[in-house]
This record gives sequence, C-alpha cells and structure tokens, in this order.
Amino acid sequence: MSESPLGLVEVVGTGLVGTSIALACRRAGIDVVLTDLSAEHVRTASGLGAGRPKGAADRPMIVVVAVPPDHLGAAIVSALTDSDALVTDVGSIKSRPLQDVAARVTAAQLTRYVGSHPMAGSERSGPLAASAALFDGRPWAITPHSTSSADATAAVAALVAVCGAVATTLSPDEHDVAVARTSHLPHLAAVLVAGRLAGAPAAHLALSGQGVRDVTRIAASDPALWQQILGANAAAVTDLLGELREQLDDLIAAVRDDQRDALHRILSAGVSGTQAIPGKHGGPVRPMRSVFVSVPDHPGELARLFGDAGEIGVNIEDVHIDHDPGRPVGLTELVVEEGRAEHLLGALESRGWTTHR
Repeated sequence: MSESPLGLVEVVGTGLVGTSIALACRRAGIDVVLTDLSAEHVRTASGLGAGRPKGAADRPMIVVVAVPPDHLGAAIVSALTDSDALVTDVGSIKSRPLQDVAARVTAAQLTRYVGSHPMAGSERSGPLAASAALFDGRPWAITPHSTSSADATAAVAALVAVCGAVATTLSPDEHDVAVARTSHLPHLAAVLVAGRLAGAPAAHLALSGQGVRDVTRIAASDPALWQQILGANAAAVTDLLGELREQLDDLIAAVRDDQRDALHRILSAGVSGTQAIPGKHGGPVRPMRSVFVSVPDHPGELARLFGDAGEIGVNIEDVHIDHDPGRPVGLTELVVEEGRAEHLLGALESRGWTTHR
C-alpha cells in the first residue's frame, strides 16, 4: 500500500456513499476495512474491491460513518468510544447528530469528531450503485465544531482530497441552512410537482417532455430516507417552506389576475436564481445555448453524434435526451458555450444531422 496521511480507514455503512468513499480510498491505494449491520452489503462491497471486512486486530486511524440519519448519533458515539480513531460522518444534517454525540461522550472524545457532508449522490442506493468517481469535482462540506482538534479536521480534509472532492468549511448550523436551501427545498418542490402527475390521464402524460423530467427527476429518491433527513433539519426546512408559501400565494394572484408586472418580477427572480448557481469548476456562469439534434434510435448513433461534436472542436457542457414515444428518434439537447452554438449547428448539418434551431 502507498503511504497515506489517513492510515487505515474504516467505513461504517456500505451503501451508495459509504462504498463510494471506500472505492475512492482504494483507488488511492489506501487500506480500507468495512463494517455494516448487513453482512450481505459488506460482501458485495468487498467483492467490488471497496475493502475487506473489519477484523478484531484492525485499528483504523479514521472512521467514516455513512449510515442513515436516524442512526448517525449512535454510530458516531460507538466509533468514538470503541477506539482512539478520528471520526467523521457523511450525513446530510450536522447540528442534530453533533448535539446527540456531545451529550453522550466525554469532552476529550468529542475533540476527535468532525462532521462532513459530500454533496453527491444518486436516486439509486446500495453498494452496487457505488462508484470511486462519485465525488470527483463535487463540493464536500467540512463542519468542525468549537472543540474539534486540528488533527481531526486535517484528516477529514485529507479524506476529501483523496475522494477527489472540493472542500468547503462551514459551521454545523450554517451547513444545515445551506442544504435546506440548495437540496432539501428543491427536493420537496420536485416531489410536489411529481405528485401532480400520479393518476393523471394518459392523454395528459403523453405530452410529457424533457422539462417535466428535469424538474421531477430527484423526486424518485427513497421516501424513507428523506423522512429522516427532513425530520432532522425541520427548523431550517420549514422556514424556507414558509417563504415559498408566501411566494406561491403571490404567484397565484399574479397568474389569476393577469398582473404582468408582478409575474415578470417573479419569473425574473427565477432567472437570477439560476444564474447564481456556480458554474463549472466553481467559476462564474458562462452564457450557454442549447443545440437540438434528432438522433435515430439505433445502436451507436449517440456515440457518433458525440464523436462528430468532438471532431468539430466544440465542448459539450451538458446533454439531455428526450425520447419521443411516437417517433423512432430521440431529441438530444447539447448544451454548449453560446459563442460556439452556430458553428456546431452548421457543422452538424453539413454531416447530415437534422438540427432544430
């Protein structure tokens, strides 16, 4: 094994995130041991190359707790009291687990704990959904508390670097407000929109396009997990929901009464919000434009389109595919820098692609 500032890493919880962390550590040549209440999950993760089951003689330098929110406090306490290891968790809420842990361990033990939260995941779950590349380039919050030791904070920063993520430091309370705004509220908005589709007439659903798929994608996540997340961050989430309710009342009035100025302000605020989201690599948002191309539903056609775009010399920043059930083609949206869109359109058309301007 290569030398690592992390030493032996133990991952407690071999679901999507835990196994992905283990795989990223193994990618860096770090020795990893795995613990989970599910022996089957440990076997699966081990079979994927994420590490080996923890043995009685193993003494990890850092323990990464990756269990569901309702079990975080107990698992962190166990890790702190059963060993001298530094401990972090990767739960999506930081304040409540810290309160639970602080009430159950000594002051000296608490110094070895630093919370963290990688902003990466998937609608899929379990070790088979894991990937060593899950965190590459993604934000990862480190949330030291007032008595966290410098060694513990440094070890978590080293873990973030090994996993290829980009570290940002917040207090536990700041973190919980931030994720309520950027993760929990968007999820609930998607849930409400998706809920209006359940039981809708088939003729209505036949008109579904890429827009509704984009808005509702995250609503497919595990409801049981989200019950725990929302319950643990109730104060921050309900504050934002209250603000959203007031804005929804304003929107209803603007649409119902044809208040064009009010509606324009609301719609413009949405544009401003999308522009506030950091761009690629955390930089400023660059002007983008969508290029739409009809792609026959045959093997190899999408690869040919990407190959042609590469030969043309235009970088594809994002891609969306709208599968039309009524046609033997899919409408592929290529998102590129605004200044390169016309060049891409012309070059693709010259190669026989059907584009839509």
